[in-house]
Amino acid sequence: MSANSTSAAPLVLLECLVAGTSHRDNLAEHEPNLQLDQELELRREADSSFDDWAVQVHTLSEAGGVWLGYLPEGRNETVARLLDAGYRITARLTHKSWEDDWLYLNIEVLLHA
Repeated sequence: MSANSTSAAPLVLLECLVAGTSHRDNLAEHEPNLQLDQELELRREADSSFDDWAVQVHTLSEAGGVWLGYLPEGRNETVARLLDAGYRITARLTHKSWEDDWLYLNIEVLLHA
């Protein structure tokens, strides 16, 4: 398969935790619907007053999805720049677990050819 093939597997850009899940009030009700290997949407939050490179992580849904949290600050600049440039980048849920009242979500960030 050539490097230019449109059916090439996506490139894993980043493996990380989803930051800020403890600040999302509705996650306990939505967590049972989160499935391993589920595709997630990344949305740029260019007007964030806290992080110039903020990238939100959402589930995919016709209704806009559930906002799960953010890519971690300090590890998000490359992904933010690629999103700003129009590249197709998604994420995939690779692990989920509860630690006390904190929902631990691990994802892979994927760059599609």
